[in-house]
Amino acid sequence: MEQADFLKAIRDRGIGALDKKMGIEIIEASPHRLVGTMPVEGNTQPIGLLHGGANVVLAESLGSIGTQLHAGPSRKIVGVDINATHHKSATKGFVTGVATAVSLGKTMCCYDIVITNEEGQRTCTARITCLILAER
Repeated sequence: MEQADFLKAIRDRGIGALDKKMGIEIIEASPHRLVGTMPVEGNTQPIGLLHGGANVVLAESLGSIGTQLHAGPSRKIVGVDINATHHKSATKGFVTGVATAVSLGKTMCCYDIVITNEEGQRTCTARITCLILAER
């Protein structure tokens, strides 16, 4: 499939309610690499810093979407493990997550996700493992 086909598949499937609330936008997609953005505004702690949980939501969304693209539309996927290390806070603008496949298997996929601020500084590093379940 081509890049446009993967993005169309995501649009056709729809994004989840949480992704909508968080303002996540997928701008590049394939099973091997995904790129998504998320605004800082609206996703902050009371003191104005991007909430660490928001980073995890972005990471999980990218890894889950990549796994779904790899598995195909007739398979269900679920996240089974995620971890994140927060390196630097973001206080304005957007953050960008780049998910790179580590392993794309028949029943399990794993992605490394690097999240950066608008200055290109790494703010978070995450890893997600997703399980591919039987056909629906």
